[in-house]
Amino acid sequence: MIRKCLFPAAGYGTRFLPATKATPKEMLPVLTKPLIQYGVEEALEAGIHTMAIVTGRGKRAIEDHFDISYELEHQIKDTSKEPLLDEIRSLIDRCTFSYTRQTEMKGLGHAILTGETLIGNEAFAVILADDLCTNSTGGVLSQMTEIYRKYQCSIIAIEEVPKEETRKYGVIAGNLVDGTDDTYRVTDMVEKPDPKDAPTNMAIIGRYILTPDIFDILRKTQPGKGGEIQITDALLEQAKQGRVIAYRFKGKRFDCGSVEGFVEATNHFYESIVN
Repeated sequence: MIRKCLFPAAGYGTRFLPATKATPKEMLPVLTKPLIQYGVEEALEAGIHTMAIVTGRGKRAIEDHFDISYELEHQIKDTSKEPLLDEIRSLIDRCTFSYTRQTEMKGLGHAILTGETLIGNEAFAVILADDLCTNSTGGVLSQMTEIYRKYQCSIIAIEEVPKEETRKYGVIAGNLVDGTDDTYRVTDMVEKPDPKDAPTNMAIIGRYILTPDIFDILRKTQPGKGGEIQITDALLEQAKQGRVIAYRFKGKRFDCGSVEGFVEATNHFYESIVN
């Protein structure tokens, strides 16, 4: 039902300067694997084989990563290092990758709109690679596709955050549906509210399933918080019609857009190997 996953990957990653001066933040490795590869693996686990990536200037390393390196493969052929490329080669074989460029940084909403030519007129997933999620019983996107199967509308992943941190996120308000304790029909959404103005402490994280009418809404969406086109503002238009479901996902999220979260993720994945 969901065939394509969009990866907005044009941002500068300024919180990781100078490392991201010449290296895309999506290519920063947690252990031996870049962040965006974890995202592609999560999408593939959810049954999605078409990856649409919105890049920008200086992001060619992403395209090169999801391509065959004949020279490297020849160099390590029949050595102990050859199996180290098995995972990425499997992704290359099983997935189709397409790319377009966001020529101006005008916010996440604008990045998603830029990807319209890669998506077309169908519902699609969105993964923000610097939100690294893990769950032993099924990835966040796999969980969300099941929610989409039921409700056939836009789905957003949420988690509870400390009230003082609401200014970092889009925040939702909503009503529980179908007697669950983790699925809400959204009634309001606010982008990065001051804690005293936040309707709840339920924050949107970097996982979405969006219906294709979001593109027309984004075209009409005026710049909002920070002078950027916010996906939160576009989703609010759908929510006013009862067409957005928020899902409190099962698993753990690491904010790898911050140094602290990146270190926490690295430690977590390392401990999972040694233990």
